[in-house]
Amino acid sequence: MIIRGAEKRTLCGTAHNLEVSAGNHLTRAHRNLQSRTVTISCYMVRRVIRADDVEVSSQVPVQRTGGRTNVPRPAVSRRRELGDTSARSLLMTVLGEFVLLRDRPVWTSTLVEVLAKFDVEEKSARQALARTAAEGWLTADRQGRRVRWALTPPGRRLLTEGAERIYSFGQQPRAWDHRWLVLIASVPEAKRELRHRLRTRLSWAGFGSPSPGVWVSPDTTGDQEAEVILTELGLAGGAMSFVAQYGAIGRQESIARQAWDLDALALRYENFIDDFTGAHPAPGDATLVAQTRLVHEWRRFPFLDPQLPAELLPARWSGIQAAKLFHRKHTQWRPEAQGHWDLLVGSV
Repeated sequence: MIIRGAEKRTLCGTAHNLEVSAGNHLTRAHRNLQSRTVTISCYMVRRVIRADDVEVSSQVPVQRTGGRTNVPRPAVSRRRELGDTSARSLLMTVLGEFVLLRDRPVWTSTLVEVLAKFDVEEKSARQALARTAAEGWLTADRQGRRVRWALTPPGRRLLTEGAERIYSFGQQPRAWDHRWLVLIASVPEAKRELRHRLRTRLSWAGFGSPSPGVWVSPDTTGDQEAEVILTELGLAGGAMSFVAQYGAIGRQESIARQAWDLDALALRYENFIDDFTGAHPAPGDATLVAQTRLVHEWRRFPFLDPQLPAELLPARWSGIQAAKLFHRKHTQWRPEAQGHWDLLVGSV
């Protein structure tokens, strides 16, 4: 139930009138008790009004003008990045594509309006904002009865790192000296959560697993990153790594197919190509939506594609065509999309 300022005054006034009327027939003690009850009721109404007007959950740290508050440190979740499109994931794309480029807070109404263009309901948009802030990506700044949102320093750093990886992804082919970095690191079956965390982080680092407990990468410079991951997960003591060349038995291409699901990845690339090859959005909202969708779909691929050398990829690899398409469309749509964002922000 949403109670606005005028309604609040009416409620409190009505409650006070009831108290006065009833007080003519009550003892002084009863009138004092009734008066306290009315005061508490009006206090509760005012609490509801403040929470609704500023549109901030009680669990979200709110920074008043001139003040500071501590927030959790944000983290990237591979599981969330690869999940179905949601209000939360779309919000992260909007933050990375538009808000990150500007050192300027954004009003709640602007973000809700933009997410509505993707058929995100207002309630879901507000929940996404609250949860993103609670995870440490955003900080809320109250201006009277309104709230504007800004990236936290850790959130800005992570989004900057992610943007650099997304926009550079697929542009340069990887040179390869035909050597492999091999990592031996096993986790007991009973520790499923730890196994998931190890797989998530090593996959993000470009490793694939051709068999249980064995991880490989054609990038032999990845051992330092692997060591950090294993140390943070408490697995470094029982792990080992070495650099080697493929022997005479079998074919190197078979390792790639066993370690990474290249068929599923190729299908994703082909779907991306089908979705955006013929896209020619009109100026304004349509271009902003198209640009956001383009980036939203493309930013999944760094979590999926280890960027293998050409020698390990199937012939006519669709990832090459998809990368060219992304960078061409992103460059083409960017001026109009960014300009329309500035209009939306400036109109509030």
